[in-house]
Amino acid sequence: MKLLRVGHVGQERPAVMDAAGNLYDIGEPEIDGAFLASGGVARVRDALERGDLPAIDAEGLRVGPPIARPGKIVCIGLNYSDHAAETGATPPTEPVVFMKAPNTVIGPDDEVLIPRDSVKTDWEVELAVVIGETCRYLESREEALTKIAGYAISNDVSEREFQLERGGQWDKGKSCETFNPLGPWLVTADEVGDPQDLGMRLWVNGELRQDGNSKNMIFDVAEVVRYLSRFMVLEPGDVINTGTPAGVALGLPGQPYLKSGDVIELEIDGLGRQRQTVGQA
Repeated sequence: MKLLRVGHVGQERPAVMDAAGNLYDIGEPEIDGAFLASGGVARVRDALERGDLPAIDAEGLRVGPPIARPGKIVCIGLNYSDHAAETGATPPTEPVVFMKAPNTVIGPDDEVLIPRDSVKTDWEVELAVVIGETCRYLESREEALTKIAGYAISNDVSEREFQLERGGQWDKGKSCETFNPLGPWLVTADEVGDPQDLGMRLWVNGELRQDGNSKNMIFDVAEVVRYLSRFMVLEPGDVINTGTPAGVALGLPGQPYLKSGDVIELEIDGLGRQRQTVGQA
């Protein structure tokens, strides 16, 4: 099942998409942590199967992020061996963890803004995990997978000078305004099946820059969720960005960082597609 939110910024309407691509109002106030924790996914699935939901005319509607402002965004760095290699980093022996401000989240096709004084704004296609149940000191990988509500596409936009050259604080290069396009859909875990076999691609101005697969994660989704639960409580609606494959500007010859007017397009198998135009803050 595909859950999404449509409408103007701040006025998004929670919806569900059926197998034919039709949209229906889910009759819930929001798609957020409270919705997920209260069995919202099951309620919507049942209502959709009964045919109880009113149709939405999707013509011309903006697609917002599928989750209303998450409580936190937890990110895993250097989680693909090819990406670690292109940045000159040693593959980690434990997950590299950093945080991203929740207000970086925007819709999948909203404008990405290059921060003031930025010269190294970069792209990163990532598989986002959305938590559906509280995770606290999980004992096993199998238990971790049962806590996942679903998956989405995330563009973990990054400013590399802020991240790596301005005091060594990763969060500073990750939390600029508009730096986390998310969506278009929250695809429920049952529909995705195996999260470790998803093709991931990103283009800049029509040129393929990233072409990877989630099977190449150093720490897979189950381990990431289990591991994080040992250090922090994950709550319904939290988002985990699980890392990016090779092909970011930082690792390419000439380091072709983003500039105003560029167009970023990205997709993950079964999770839809994003398209952002780059502007200037």
